Amino acid sequence: MRGSCLCGTVAFQINGDRRRIYQCHCSLCRKQGGAASNAAMIVETGELRWISGQEQISSYVKPTGFRSDFCARCGSPVPNPLRTMDYYWVPAGLLDDDASLDVAAHLFVGSKASWDAISPGVRQFETMPELSVFIALLHARS
Repeated sequence: MRGSCLCGTVAFQINGDRRRIYQCHCSLCRKQGGAASNAAMIVETGELRWISGQEQISSYVKPTGFRSDFCARCGSPVPNPLRTMDYYWVPAGLLDDDASLDVAAHLFVGSKASWDAISPGVRQFETMPELSVFIALLHARS
């Protein structure tokens, strides 16, 4: 599975099995993406390979630890490491392949925007579930 930013400067490849994504409805993700939620996947560090543009990635880190990496040329959010863990956060909208992705969960539905409508039938969490539960959910077969 390959992905790239809007201008194509930053490109990457994800190896491994089929992926499941999640949507986060927290205020930070809304501000980062400018939408009701962000759609992303979590991949192990060894499964992500940079193809180009890694030197064009800029980062913003809030004092809380929330991190946003983006292409310095076009501003697209790009994959970034999850703190000190062996995982990367990967925005699903960057994927170039026409991958068939299932939404496994909706996070922070307790703080979603009043105008945000979530389709039923997908697991919802008021906040963030325990990380091990969350990772297992994303890597479970649908």
